[in-house]
Amino acid sequence: MNQEPKESFYYPEPERKPEPEVFVPPKKNSPNRKTILKHLGLFVLTFISVSTVSTILVGLPSETAFWGFIPTSEEGFLRGILFATLLLTFLTFHEFGHYFAAVYHKVEVSLPYYIPLPVGIGTLGAVIRIKEQIHETKKLFDIGAAGPIAGFIVSLIVLFIGFATLPGVEYLNEFGDHNYVVEYYNQTGEYPEEPQIEEGTSVFFFGGTPLYNFLSSLFEGAPPLWEIQHYPFLIAGWFGLFFTALNLMPVGQLDGGHILYSLIGYKKHKIVARLFFSAITILAGIEAIPLLHDYLVTKSWDNDFGVLSWLIWIGVLFLIMQKAFYREQYWVASMLPTSLIGSAFYLYVIRANSDPESSLIWVFWTFFIAFVVKVEHPPVLIEKPLTPTRKVIGWLSMLIFVLCISLNPLSFKTFGP
Repeated sequence: MNQEPKESFYYPEPERKPEPEVFVPPKKNSPNRKTILKHLGLFVLTFISVSTVSTILVGLPSETAFWGFIPTSEEGFLRGILFATLLLTFLTFHEFGHYFAAVYHKVEVSLPYYIPLPVGIGTLGAVIRIKEQIHETKKLFDIGAAGPIAGFIVSLIVLFIGFATLPGVEYLNEFGDHNYVVEYYNQTGEYPEEPQIEEGTSVFFFGGTPLYNFLSSLFEGAPPLWEIQHYPFLIAGWFGLFFTALNLMPVGQLDGGHILYSLIGYKKHKIVARLFFSAITILAGIEAIPLLHDYLVTKSWDNDFGVLSWLIWIGVLFLIMQKAFYREQYWVASMLPTSLIGSAFYLYVIRANSDPESSLIWVFWTFFIAFVVKVEHPPVLIEKPLTPTRKVIGWLSMLIFVLCISLNPLSFKTFGP
């Protein structure tokens, strides 16, 4: 029996739409090659800047100019390279201490930005950028403390090497006529209190810190602070200690601000930070008022008592405190006269006329804290008590600040009539 074939139907397969591309965010703290090269380039530029500029500080005196513009010899330039190596080792350990702590806590962070500056010692240091808000005090503490502790350890190692390898006192004659210093030391076993130099010559004084002074007392023949620029290990170690102290100041977004905030919380830290900032303004007034007075007297605008100088500083300090204390008049009204009285007490009661002139570093930091890093630390979302180990490390960090700070870190004195 014949059957008719069944009719077949073809159903085409529906056209598939391409699947949408899923955006995969880049992995945290995995810098690409371009980013690495950028930060490495900044490091190289900073190393070159410190190596060349710092030869004026640590190099040997020479009548010739290396590379046509640096007044030092090739040997002096090699000393600059040594100083740059030591200083940037400290900076690198400090910044990567922060970096690796942030990576450990999965906080997005940049690689260190090294900052070349062709004056002074050749750099403004280095910074990292935290790219997200830190919500826990534990993470805040770890990231804040890791940097200064790592840098502090490096500074101690550099200083111990420098003190342990001190050359004889005759070494100073490589930097000009130091016969008076050499003879004085050979006769008394001590260095003179002040350098003996030609009239009209200025000398830089590096301020003593409790820790540096203690370490220098352990080694026979340790040079005075007005000669340490001739010893690359000592001057690099001194800068390491002082930069560590600056970062550990317990205010705002500085490392010390992170640490103390984590230890005592927002309310207590606010009070401590404002009191500390007021103390910094006392040091700033000690620097600013004599400078203003010297300038105004030359213009015949001020009298012997410096009335106009004081009035200018009062006006400037009032505006600074208005900014720093968020116009809370109770704080301004109490801290402004306190700061002025403190500056006046030092200038008119304690200070001797022979004191070296300061470098205005605390005037700079007064403005820098008030307008950049701020006095108060912003509140953290999750405030939890730190572990006992972290508390010990935190208070030791505050002790490091006290041991490494100098109230008059850089000053100069012009000798002569």
